[in-house]
Amino acid sequence: MTSRTVTLLDVAHAAGVSKSTASDALQGSGRVAAATRDRVRAVAEELGYRPNSAARRLRRSSTGAIGLHLPRTATRLDYYMNLAFGAVERAQEEGFDVMLLAPTGGAGGGEGPSDSAGPTSPAGATSPTSPAGAASPANGPIASRVDGLLVIDPEVDDSAVPGLLDAGVPVVTGERYLGPTAAPTGAVICDNAASLTALLDHVTERGARHPAVLAPAGTSAWATALRATADSWAQERGVAVALRTVPFAATPGEAEETTLALLRTDPSVDAVICAPDGAAPGVLRAAATLGRPVGPGSLPTAAPHARTAPATYPRTPLLVASCVDGTATRSAEPPVTAVDLRPAAYGRACAELLCDILAGRTTPDTVRRHAWALETRASA
Repeated sequence: MTSRTVTLLDVAHAAGVSKSTASDALQGSGRVAAATRDRVRAVAEELGYRPNSAARRLRRSSTGAIGLHLPRTATRLDYYMNLAFGAVERAQEEGFDVMLLAPTGGAGGGEGPSDSAGPTSPAGATSPTSPAGAASPANGPIASRVDGLLVIDPEVDDSAVPGLLDAGVPVVTGERYLGPTAAPTGAVICDNAASLTALLDHVTERGARHPAVLAPAGTSAWATALRATADSWAQERGVAVALRTVPFAATPGEAEETTLALLRTDPSVDAVICAPDGAAPGVLRAAATLGRPVGPGSLPTAAPHARTAPATYPRTPLLVASCVDGTATRSAEPPVTAVDLRPAAYGRACAELLCDILAGRTTPDTVRRHAWALETRASA
């Protein structure tokens, strides 16, 4: 029996339940026991059943689409493209298309392009003809085009976000929204303070005594947490941290320029943690320019203390790490220690939460946590 010929009735008969029970089990609606739901889904998977998306949309008066709002910097960063692919993949498993919303001119962290991300949209995503800002009024046009919204790394000063949160459809944010307007329906969050703490602890365990952090500007929860954590970690450990703010989507060139200025001003810095995605190679170039070998090398392994500088600065090894893993960190020479935020899995988690809310499988106000991993490499 092929997937084209398998019907809902076939699944119901094979699972030993009524057609309506099979439908409720597959859609996560109604009162269906967990064991029954699992059995029906297992049978449907075994038979290769695929629901008729058009029919499902008609039955539930659904548009069959969800909207995806990314920061303006998204088209420049691998992280957001991988996240978008994960969200599209998970949404399509539930029969939803994904509408990629164009950024607005007022978005925070506005170093990125202002046109639609259509040319680099993930497979299965479509791009609207008007920017997300056109949907700002409550229950405005966006509510008639999508069943729900994903808003990733919302910035307090992104002018589109308040309208999206008040659009009249469920909204799931990737990271918390720190602004004063309506809260999202749900959120998927990472412990960003813990990830930077892990990096700072790692470089000091490798011998760094005066680390620096190139923290992102902007008003997203991620950027805000990293800046605050650099300060709190320094106070708690009694270790001086040189904190420099760089653009949210700093280029390698911008990271290189900032690192050169930092190391020339304060050559006792022996570790640089670069936050923005893809910018760490710029730190490596700055180290090469100044003749600083990268990697643990001969850094002392004694317990770190505040601003104790090595005896000779120019050849002192420099540890380099990144708050975001990706192609740039993995392919660098040497490869860069980084936090793997697992963006594709994060996108899937955001889409899954929204689908669960839409299907009634979980309650509004649900907050789920997403795990990260520290990938140690030759640079630190």
